[in-house]
Parts: sequence; structure tokens; C-alpha cells
Amino acid sequence: MITIGMNYTVLPGKEEPFETAFRNVIKAMAGMTGHTATKMYRDIDNPQSYVILSDWSERKAFDDFIASDAFRKVANWGKENILAGRPSHNYYEH
Repeated sequence: MITIGMNYTVLPGKEEPFETAFRNVIKAMAGMTGHTATKMYRDIDNPQSYVILSDWSERKAFDDFIASDAFRKVANWGKENILAGRPSHNYYEH
């Protein structure tokens, strides 16, 4: 089992489009082999800062999802000018 911590900072005023887009990412994850659960959390001190924790059976399953057409279809961060910077991912194996 692995948990992926996906850290995002969005531009001010882009919180709603980001949350809507990530709901679509979560729906796409639901159909992927190896995905168990995903939750999105927002920093109470910085409303533009989010962490998404996603549980997978193995890292390869997550990497396959990130490289999939299903992910590309719903992750439109660049096109929509949503992110304030490049996201970072942390991997927690347990």
C-alpha cells in the first residue's frame, strides 16, 4: 500500500475551478486499478494551499494513472491557468 500526498498551490480566486477539476480527477481515479481512496484537504491558514491524499495498492498503479488519457482529460491546470506553481508529490509506503 502507498499513499501519495499531492501538494498544490492555486492562484487566488482559482480555488473553485481547482476543486471542481480535482473532483473530476477523483472520479477518474475511482475507475483505476489499484486505487483505494482519495481525499482533498485545504489549509485553513492559506486557502490557496491544498493537499490531496490518495491511497493505492502500489506506486506503479498511481504512476500509470498519472500517465493515462483519463488523467489528461480531467487535469487542465495549465490550460485553465489555475496553479501558482508546480505541484509536488510525496510518497508514503506502508
